[in-house]
Amino acid sequence: MRASWLKDESFDVVVDDHQLRVRRLEVADPASSATLVFLHESLGSIAVWRDFPDRLAMRLGMNAVVFDRRGYGESSASVGRRSPAYLEDEAQRLGGLLDRLGITSAVLFGHSDGGSIALLAAALFPQVVRAIATEGAHVFVEERTLHGIRTARATLRHTKLREKVMRYHGDKTDAILSAWFDTWLSPDFRNWNIESYLSRVVCPALVIQGIDDEYGTEEQVRAIAAGVSGPAESLMIPGVRHTPHREATEMVIDATARFLRLLL
Repeated sequence: MRASWLKDESFDVVVDDHQLRVRRLEVADPASSATLVFLHESLGSIAVWRDFPDRLAMRLGMNAVVFDRRGYGESSASVGRRSPAYLEDEAQRLGGLLDRLGITSAVLFGHSDGGSIALLAAALFPQVVRAIATEGAHVFVEERTLHGIRTARATLRHTKLREKVMRYHGDKTDAILSAWFDTWLSPDFRNWNIESYLSRVVCPALVIQGIDDEYGTEEQVRAIAAGVSGPAESLMIPGVRHTPHREATEMVIDATARFLRLLL
């Protein structure tokens, strides 16, 4: 069941000639506090988040924005092959979206790709991003990540992965899966690394990861926590894989709410 909002609206915003689908939740005067912005993972969308944004925003009494990145969900389709710098490109596009929405103070919650985008956006737009929380974010390519993606690709025909993705992305499904597999497994992407951006992250950062994450090791968390210039807190959750906000929902909400309340 969804929370009760003063306003819960979905609409399209054009950023860099691409149409992005946005869901905006308002529980308070938009000028009264920072806005929570949720950044989804490689196969994610507004709908894939389920009610997690509602629950965290309501716990904090903050307005929230959830959106489909270009090529996902109800946003416009992507055209052409991804650049190895696609996450940097997405961080720039996020800056454009925040500007179009009139958001001048944001708290970013990013999962996987979305966590990497949150780190990049915090580095690029320090005057806008007040705090970030990441889950399973990557700042360099690890063999565990590549093994997890190879496993997903190899088992695609024998699992319901494609059906699950199609439920949220329709005719964009094959392009999304190809982009995920082809980008991360490309030799051109093997040396991708955004650690050089971390020192420019001056806002507080909560770094969350499941101990059993099939797509990354604790080295990602250590690199982020050690690399950012602002205060950082790490949370490694036992028995949890790549999606802590779904596998340990209450723990993630409690930890994120406590972290942000101390700061905001």
